[in-house]
Amino acid sequence: MAITCIIRYEIDPYRQEDFEHYARTWGEAIPRAGADLLGYFAPHEGSLTTAYGIYTLPDLASYEAYRQRLAQDPLGRRNYEFARQRQFIRSEERLFTRPVSGPHAPGTPG
Repeated sequence: MAITCIIRYEIDPYRQEDFEHYARTWGEAIPRAGADLLGYFAPHEGSLTTAYGIYTLPDLASYEAYRQRLAQDPLGRRNYEFARQRQFIRSEERLFTRPVSGPHAPGTPG
């Protein structure tokens, strides 16, 4: 059974461009480390401080291995350092979910 990790970020609303750069970089590094990246989502309307990153892995053991690969990846390390230096992320929290709504009707996602 797959798990989906949803990362909720609180970001500095005046540094959205930094978050977008960070997100695009993960768009390359996360799949290379072994996760199925749904995407990163920046504020558009409403809250200007809430953003999300969403990806799927087969299970929690796969998540642990993925995190190790990501931490060793040169692009991943640079992106962690970019976030640390620029300080545009105020907080982040991870939520692990599992799909329970399937099977879906034809033509619907999932």
